[in-house]
Amino acid sequence: MSDSCAAPDQDAALPASVDLEKETVLTGTVVNDEGELVQGAYVRLLDGTGEFTAEVVTGEGGQFRFFAAPGKWTLRALSRYGDATGEVEAARGLNETSLAVSR
Repeated sequence: MSDSCAAPDQDAALPASVDLEKETVLTGTVVNDEGELVQGAYVRLLDGTGEFTAEVVTGEGGQFRFFAAPGKWTLRALSRYGDATGEVEAARGLNETSLAVSR
């Protein structure tokens, strides 16, 4: 157990207690131009009006995860390889995407 206040390990499996019939999960990976997974990228979640909602740092596997409400979301990845932006129309359940960062 860690004494720090931080987001959960982004590479960890989705907890068994998550009910995908009731919850909306946005998950995905960040890759660079060569298709390699990008660890340490900052992924921001913006709501339908473009307002900042949350931010996580990708794990060793380049993965990120947000729990959100159904609806339109923007994901923005910032990394040493460059940046990427993508939009997701999230529904209840697991919503998977990938962001390809480039300069």
